[in-house]
Amino acid sequence: MNEQPHHIVSYKKLALVWLVLLALTAVTVAVTRVELGGFKVMVALTIACAKAALVIAVFMHMQYEGRLLRWLLFLTLATLAIFIGFTFFDVLYR
Repeated sequence: MNEQPHHIVSYKKLALVWLVLLALTAVTVAVTRVELGGFKVMVALTIACAKAALVIAVFMHMQYEGRLLRWLLFLTLATLAIFIGFTFFDVLYR
């Protein structure tokens, strides 16, 4: 049987990622108080994508998975982005 080694992530790394997530949350809140016009949503979504990438990579251990699973995740997220984009276009042109 093909056993894969377990990947143990140190508490230091987990705490560091948690602190980064807290900092990014603070930046998101700070962005709501700055007048950026239409870019406010884009900045908030960019920060949210970075936070999601951290959670997926570290807490879900995606950084230790093989190429196939990474590509399947990318394909799924790209499909979701396309559907959300179509929804925005539908709302925009009503």
